[in-house]
Amino acid sequence: MENLDYRALAVLDAVASQGSFEKAANALGISQPAVSQRIKTLEDAVGRLLIVRGSPAEATGLGQRLISHYRNVKLMEAALDIDLGHETSMPEIAMAVDAASLATWLPLALRPLLSPPRCQLDVECAEREVALHLMREGAVFGCVAARAEVPAPAAAGSSATPLGAIRFVCVAAPSFAGHWFGDGFSTEALALAPAAVHDRDLMARFLAREAGYVRPFPHHTLPLSTALNDTVFGGLAYGLLPYLQAAHGLSQGALVDLLPGHYIDVELDWHAWELDTPFTHALNEQIVSTARRYLVQP
Repeated sequence: MENLDYRALAVLDAVASQGSFEKAANALGISQPAVSQRIKTLEDAVGRLLIVRGSPAEATGLGQRLISHYRNVKLMEAALDIDLGHETSMPEIAMAVDAASLATWLPLALRPLLSPPRCQLDVECAEREVALHLMREGAVFGCVAARAEVPAPAAAGSSATPLGAIRFVCVAAPSFAGHWFGDGFSTEALALAPAAVHDRDLMARFLAREAGYVRPFPHHTLPLSTALNDTVFGGLAYGLLPYLQAAHGLSQGALVDLLPGHYIDVELDWHAWELDTPFTHALNEQIVSTARRYLVQP
């Protein structure tokens, strides 16, 4: 593909990021007809649709790959400007992360990048299949994703680095545990006690492996966030929480471990494009070193 119009690619990026031609025009400080014309000219040049017109407007597969190319070029240009002593705006790096990592160790990896600020981070919460799709399509530079039972090979031009495992423990508030599990973590109790789950399959695997319970179980499906924490800490349900998240509550008596010594580990990998800039090097190093400090290692 020859003679890409990088001004048009900037418009394409803005439309996809903002979700509409009007918002992209406002963000770029140009007219909406100018946005539409640049997108049309770019589509004519490549002979393919790049933006699906809708609410929101979304990039097609090829459109997303062009946006990824544009962002990578901007990253490399920013790195070169720094080497040359030129003033530069902070480059943007997008990544996708699972909810458990986002709630526990991942923010610790970002601190050195944010103070002083070295880049603009765009972090999306996404579980394994969505995160890997975003990375392979070029929508994000990298992703933290649970490892599949049969790991797929890394996409060409990318790498997959083992990070360790995030450990989940089965916990409840003391009042809930006393009411529902006063006679132990029995199959009879599991058939009646409500669970709060963010990943039903994870809970099902835990109950089958650690308690021999393979029947349907009553549960509420909630995001692994304040809602789930408040539900478990508030004595409304039991659930699997990352040990990193539950440790303080366990030590203070706000939570009890319903099955001491039993847990389920989820292995994580860091998938990232092999892009050679100071910013991506720093992000790679921080993700890997922080994960290996806080996650369970083999």
